[in-house]
Amino acid sequence: MSGFFGIASKKDCAMQLFFGVDYHSHLGTRRGGLAIYGEEGFQRSIHSIENAPFRTKFEKDIQVMKGNIGIGCISDMEAQPLLINSHLGSYAISTVGRINNIEELKELCFKQGKIQFIEMNKGLINPTELVASLINLKDNLVDGIKYAQEVIDGSISILLLFKDKIIAARDKVGRTPVIIGKKKGSAGAHCVTFESSAYLNLGFEYVRDLGPGEIVSITSEEVEVLKQKNQCMKICAFLWSYYGYPTSNYEGINVEAMRYRCGSLLRKRDNVDVDAVAGVPDSGIAHAIGYSNESGIPYTRPFIKYTLTWTKSFMPTNQSQRNMIAKMKLIPVTELIKGKKLLLIDDSIVRGTQLRETVDFLYDAGVKQVHVRPACPPIMYGCKYLNFSRSISDMELMTRKVIAELEDVEFVSDELTNEYINPDGEKYQKMVNKIGEKMNFSSLRYHRLDDLIASIGLEPCKLCTYCFDGKEEND
Repeated sequence: MSGFFGIASKKDCAMQLFFGVDYHSHLGTRRGGLAIYGEEGFQRSIHSIENAPFRTKFEKDIQVMKGNIGIGCISDMEAQPLLINSHLGSYAISTVGRINNIEELKELCFKQGKIQFIEMNKGLINPTELVASLINLKDNLVDGIKYAQEVIDGSISILLLFKDKIIAARDKVGRTPVIIGKKKGSAGAHCVTFESSAYLNLGFEYVRDLGPGEIVSITSEEVEVLKQKNQCMKICAFLWSYYGYPTSNYEGINVEAMRYRCGSLLRKRDNVDVDAVAGVPDSGIAHAIGYSNESGIPYTRPFIKYTLTWTKSFMPTNQSQRNMIAKMKLIPVTELIKGKKLLLIDDSIVRGTQLRETVDFLYDAGVKQVHVRPACPPIMYGCKYLNFSRSISDMELMTRKVIAELEDVEFVSDELTNEYINPDGEKYQKMVNKIGEKMNFSSLRYHRLDDLIASIGLEPCKLCTYCFDGKEEND
């Protein structure tokens, strides 16, 4: 994933921009960047955050960067913000989303504008640079942003920083949030953010969420609508279950409160007899508290996550190294494990590698039983709209691997996968039983999709649930 933050103020905004971006550190592990406009024009800094947190890489930069308006981002992919000089003006650009048709769009830019791209490793180009090139093919910013979002296969939300304003655009169906805040009191300033929690300690208050496809111009004094919102919204359901920060609200719905409801509904369909309920840190904890509160079964922490040196930023792309680091982070509390029957809640099962490691770790510490309750339905399709998973193929998903075993095939098509989606169906139950067996769980029960939707509280038509049911934008 990625996250961005911007601020337009009557005063120097560098320090508040720094902290606003830092509050998005849970959304990316590879690159961080800041761009500010001041008396010396644009100032920009980009650093790798693979081996150190965002704040330690930018502490020196922020002492020399000065200006009243700026944007920044945390990215799991490309370096950004980028500085662009075009017929639409000079600006910095940052994006959140995913582009599936990069090669096609690159050729489109070559054909229409004879555009050049800075080539990265392995002949790749920076997706954010591509977005800027698409915008610049049109005669004005609004038409350019609309055009970029129309031709992109995937999803893209955009921040553009000019010397006197920020242009913010939420992706056309609102898969990711773009939220506006306003400085409390008389001091004039507005902010724009992915996470609403990013401005809470910076003296801002909530104004509103942008609608799907809405484009606005933001200054210290006002927010002007440049394009009205689209009617269709498909915000990602995984925001609340997995990668959203607990103190954030999306569409007025708090992440932590949603997770409590989720855990409560998990228990209402469950009657397993256990000694304690536990959550896999970090996002599984709130779901486990909700389950515990509903059931009356004590919530405990049978293992503690050690993050003082093993920060999220230090997570290599190599899967074997990631598995080792994930294991090293967890330290057992043997007294709460040995001889116990535990119910363990994780946010989801994607490939299953880390959760299997966690369960084996509990057995090594003397647990008697481990009953697993993922807070999401089975993930059946790899996301093609956002970069929330490192899986490069749908066949890396635990569900597809198990279906391949049950059907005795090497490749599992989407059509075959559809036969395993119904939670009341026989094939679904066979799949779940097989997953539990392979993962060495005492029992396994997934959250149902209808209960997940109820936990969030939005109309089903407003949520993207593609990874669970394969339903496309217009289904």
